[in-house]
Amino acid sequence: MSVKIRLKRMGSKKRPFYRVVVADSRSPRDGRFIENVGTYNPLTEPQTVTLEEESIINWLNNGAQPSDTVRNILSNAGIMKKFHEAKFSKK
Repeated sequence: MSVKIRLKRMGSKKRPFYRVVVADSRSPRDGRFIENVGTYNPLTEPQTVTLEEESIINWLNNGAQPSDTVRNILSNAGIMKKFHEAKFSKK
C-alpha cells in the first residue's frame, strides 16, 4: 500500500479550503483517508496553515510520500528541513 500526504478539498463552490490528510494513493481525492494532519486555507491573507508536525514527521519516517503542493507547504513550515536533519544526522 502506497501512502500519500495530500490535500482534500473542502468548502463551498469557489470558496475552497483544504485538509492535509494521509491517504492510500488509490483512494479518490476527497474519499477515504487514514488520518487528518492539518488544514490549509489559501483564501486568507496571509494563507492560513495549521499542521500536526509530530504526526507528519512520523508518517514521513514510515514512508509516506507528500504530493508536490504538500511538499511546498511543509517546506515553508520548516517540517521538511527537520525531517531531513533527523534522517541524515550523524548518530
